[in-house]
Amino acid sequence: MNPVPQSIGFAHFLAQSDGVGKVLLGIMILMSVITWYVILNRLLSARGQKLAMDRALAAMSTASTPAELEAIAQGGDAPQAGPFQRLAAQALRVSHSSAAQAQKEGALAPAEFLTRAMRNCIEEETTRMENGLASLASIASSAPFVGLFGTVWGVYNALVNIGLSGQGTLDKVAGPVGEALIMTALGLAVAIPAALAYNAFVRRNRLVQTKLNSFAHDVFALITRA
Repeated sequence: MNPVPQSIGFAHFLAQSDGVGKVLLGIMILMSVITWYVILNRLLSARGQKLAMDRALAAMSTASTPAELEAIAQGGDAPQAGPFQRLAAQALRVSHSSAAQAQKEGALAPAEFLTRAMRNCIEEETTRMENGLASLASIASSAPFVGLFGTVWGVYNALVNIGLSGQGTLDKVAGPVGEALIMTALGLAVAIPAALAYNAFVRRNRLVQTKLNSFAHDVFALITRA
């Protein structure tokens, strides 16, 4: 009577994994959770920011007085405000107190003080837009290696167990080795979304930064000629 063949697959691989394999699997699950959290969070925030950006750019294209700029900057101090609102609010706040601040900062001209304040605001917005991208880049670059390490460790354990059992037939070798390759596949499954999302968000940030710089020039020209 032939023995019933032992089923192989992810469940069997997980059951046969030692502590190192389970830790590596937990690390990749954590990486995947972080990746999708960052992706979903940035997608949701990007949708609202795009609407705010479109409104700010449309209003700025027809603005001719600082009063109209105040309408754009309305709500710029709120936590949910977009970068264009915050930049406009910061520019107006600085322009209203530029004389006193310029004297305090070493007699800077109001235009120079405004330029410095807007540049600092743009740098802060750039840092804010890059939030989470370092995590995506780290996961995209390290997840395949974590999966590869898991595969090497699984193959090592499988070969050791086969050697101890004395059964080196092809069916006894191919199953455990094939199961170990699951870790490499999981590493790629974690890394690919992280890499694609990172590239997409970096490209979007560059477009937003370009429009933000152009918006800053328009704001500066509107305030200084008023």
